[in-house]
Amino acid sequence: MRTLKRGVTPGPFIESVILDRSRIYDPFHYAFNLPSLKTFTKLELHPKVTFFVGENGSGKSTMLEAIAIANGLNAEGGSRNMMFATRESHSELHKALKLRRYHALVPDAWFVRAESLFNVATEIENLGVGNSYGDKSLHEQSHGEAFMTLVENRFGQGLYFLDEPEAALSPQRQLEFLILLDSIVGQESQLIIATHSPIIMSYPNSRIYSFGESGIQPIAYVDTEHYRVTKSFLENPQRMLSHLLRDE
Repeated sequence: MRTLKRGVTPGPFIESVILDRSRIYDPFHYAFNLPSLKTFTKLELHPKVTFFVGENGSGKSTMLEAIAIANGLNAEGGSRNMMFATRESHSELHKALKLRRYHALVPDAWFVRAESLFNVATEIENLGVGNSYGDKSLHEQSHGEAFMTLVENRFGQGLYFLDEPEAALSPQRQLEFLILLDSIVGQESQLIIATHSPIIMSYPNSRIYSFGESGIQPIAYVDTEHYRVTKSFLENPQRMLSHLLRDE
C-alpha cells in the first residue's frame, strides 16, 4: 500500500459530474441514447466511495469509463503513465463531461477494468516497473490474485476507478477487498466503482446510484435489485430453483 505524499492536498477530488449537451457532436451515438443517460444532467459524487449499479447494458460502466477518460486515464485501464491501446471501443461520452473538482491536483489515479487487467499487466512489464507491484509478475498470478496484488501495492492516496472488480474475486476475496477498500479510503482517497456485487456495494461510507429506465437515481443498499435478488435466493434457494427450473 502506497503511503501518503507530504504536501499533497488530500481527497476527495471530484465533487460532481455534469453533462454539457453543447459538447455533444453526435446525438445518435449509443451512449447518449441509453435510457439512464437520456435525461442525465448532473451527478453528485460521494467524497469517499460512489457505486454505480444496474443491469448489464444500463450504462454504468460507460459512465465510469467516461469519467476516467475525462480525468486523463487510458480507456483500457492503468495509470496516467499508461497510454497503450489494443482496440478502441470507448464511447464519446467523456467529450461532453465537465468535472467540478474539489482539488485540481490529484496525486495518483488509476482505472482498473476486469476485462483488460491482462493488458495492463503486459504494459507494466513493458515499462519495466514490475517490481513496484509485488515480488511476482501479475501474469504469474490468478486473475483474483493479480487484482488484489495491484490494488495492495499500487493504490494509496488518489482517485481510483474500478469496473466490476468482483469479476476477479471469490466471495471470500470480496470480503477481503472490503478491508482493503476501507484502508484505501483511510489514505484520503476517492473511488468510483461499477459493480454487481451485493458484498462490495455494502461498504457503508458510500453512495449508490442505480442506472435504469428511469435514469440515474440514488438508492439505498437494501433497495438495490442485487441485494433483494440475492437475499431472496439465499433465504430459500429450493423455492427459487423450483420456480426457475420447474418441470414442463
